[in-house]
Amino acid sequence: MKNVTTAQSSHASATECTSEPLLFPELTTKTVTVNFDGGLVSSDGGGVLLARLDRSYGYLQRFGTCFQDYRDPDLIEHELLAVLRQRVYGLALGYEDLNDHDRLRADPLLASLCGKTDPLGQERVRVQDRGKPLAGKSTLNRLELTPPDADAAARYKKIVADPQSLEDYFIDEWVRSLSRDTPEVILDLDRTDDPLYGAQEGRFFHGYYDAYCYTPLYIFAGDWPVAAALHTADSEHLAEVLRLVARIVERVRQRLPRVRLLLRGDSGFCRDELMNWCEQHGVNYVLGLARNAVLERLLRGSLRTAKSMQAFNDSASERVFKDLRYRAKCWGRRTRRVVGKAEWTRQGANPRFVITNLAAQEHAAQPLYERIYCGRGNMENRIKEQKLDLFAGRTSTESLRANQLRLWFSLLAYLLVNQLRRVGLAGTQWAQATCGTIRARLLKIGAQVQVTARRVWVCLSRAFPLQEIFALVARRLAASG
Repeated sequence: MKNVTTAQSSHASATECTSEPLLFPELTTKTVTVNFDGGLVSSDGGGVLLARLDRSYGYLQRFGTCFQDYRDPDLIEHELLAVLRQRVYGLALGYEDLNDHDRLRADPLLASLCGKTDPLGQERVRVQDRGKPLAGKSTLNRLELTPPDADAAARYKKIVADPQSLEDYFIDEWVRSLSRDTPEVILDLDRTDDPLYGAQEGRFFHGYYDAYCYTPLYIFAGDWPVAAALHTADSEHLAEVLRLVARIVERVRQRLPRVRLLLRGDSGFCRDELMNWCEQHGVNYVLGLARNAVLERLLRGSLRTAKSMQAFNDSASERVFKDLRYRAKCWGRRTRRVVGKAEWTRQGANPRFVITNLAAQEHAAQPLYERIYCGRGNMENRIKEQKLDLFAGRTSTESLRANQLRLWFSLLAYLLVNQLRRVGLAGTQWAQATCGTIRARLLKIGAQVQVTARRVWVCLSRAFPLQEIFALVARRLAASG
């Protein structure tokens, strides 16, 4: 419930919780008594791994360069980097709301992770702030709500985010991670729904999702988040998709001029403009293609074959793949390669189609569909992690700009936890664990915190079952970066 309680300590302020003990006499032969007098205790002992990862790779340091801070340095107590760390670390540790930070601001462990030199907050200027080393919800809220034209003359909101720099930040972090001998890069595009429950800017009803929502666009390379753009539901924003894809391709080719690029997406991205752009710029694509009467007629013979195979084998389903040449009316005289999957199940026909500019001589129909196209399904798991574990759906502020900034905070929190998985947990039983599982098992660890003149002691439980894994991750992160 409360991340840190402070009581009976010369270095901490009095707790706001009741001092009356809670009794649980039915648990054992001895009455179990619970109070809030445990001193400095944190539920986020594993957060030191996130901070170690961040320092090794410099993620938040570079992220901070995307903001312009117009505050007077002589008058502020919370530097920009510390505020950004507090917000992003909080998301990674499971604190989705800004309200959580009114309690978290008293956490000496989180303050230490954010780089505070006074983790007990005893040197705060105002008496009422002493014992609270971190920023509260109001400061974090001003960070998100600063308008783009704010400057040093603004009264409260003076930290301006640069959207183009933030967009480039995530692209550049991914490009920087690519090895020089990378032969091929696969970019997965997908949209999801972000339901809205208020009067947010750009609110629009989407018929497919049957809700008022945003439709954010995600681009992943494997499990690495490359881009997240918050779009309104009134349009497919094709021009923005093209601009973002072009930006990514440009950055990749600056580093790897000869790398092969493949774009994957569902039928929502099967647009002539996007396919034309890929063909003109040497980018391969494999996209879902919505079925229609013409395509189903071309696949009719293969469906009959699949039906006969299913009846003969009495199997759950049988499938036959067929290469087609297809031309839509809006394409003019251009024909493109389409791979049809003629599947027959016990419920009947289930035809599916993908369109591609990959050559049939190099990529046969069945492996192209089953291995290349279906491989994009892993991205849906990444988006699910982003939404459920890193709270990408908390777009509840009024303006689209502020909600986009929240989405980027969530994306950076995902990047940190994912790198913890990729680097620290590689080869262990947790290498494929979800972000939520990693948080529950490795980050949310009870810890006693002691602050002395020279050290911050974080004492974990002797009964912690993943001690060896924790130590292994800490060593790997210290050696990386």
